[in-house]
Amino acid sequence: MSQPEPIRRLLGRAPYLPTWHAMREFTVQRGTQTADELWLLEHDPVYTLGQAGRREHLIAPGVTPVVATDRGGQVTYHGPGQAIVYTLIDLRRLGITVRELVFRIEQAVIQTLEPYGVVGRRVRGAPGVYVPYPGGGAGPFDGLAKIAALGIRIRNGCSYHGVALNVAMDLAPFAGIDPCGYAGLATVDLATLGVDLPWTEAAGRLSDRLAAHLNP
Repeated sequence: MSQPEPIRRLLGRAPYLPTWHAMREFTVQRGTQTADELWLLEHDPVYTLGQAGRREHLIAPGVTPVVATDRGGQVTYHGPGQAIVYTLIDLRRLGITVRELVFRIEQAVIQTLEPYGVVGRRVRGAPGVYVPYPGGGAGPFDGLAKIAALGIRIRNGCSYHGVALNVAMDLAPFAGIDPCGYAGLATVDLATLGVDLPWTEAAGRLSDRLAAHLNP
């Protein structure tokens, strides 16, 4: 049976810690009838370490704050010009697994990129979305750069955290880390690929795709 579309909230630029605490509290307090939500925002500059995060992947964080958080995954960077969509979803009600949620989020990103001639790809064992890029990483990332990072936490069958799509941002802080725990992994944004798009529009288009995938 079709589910109601998630409520979408455009939060603008928001500091990381209060936003994390708010989505965690939302998830703790929600009931079986609570509507799902998508939070659209960009963050002030911050590095976040996931539950599997290792400090040695923080190469040169400088003065940028580092927050150890409860999402899955390793280390990443958030900053202005990055479209973040936090997915506050009741997976039990939707009848899907965490793996299926990750697949649907990745598919939503890939479909968001398509109209701009940007071909998004998956890499086995490395959640997120990657695009062809000269001088990209080595091994499974040969000729690829990461354009979207994923991190999810499940509590009582409900997800929080979500996806970050690089739109038009300062990519230099990624050089201060091993992105997602992979040394030498290249990162890229839409602006570098020649796509001129405000982060708000990118977040809106991504949330459209996500809503469709979460209400099939």
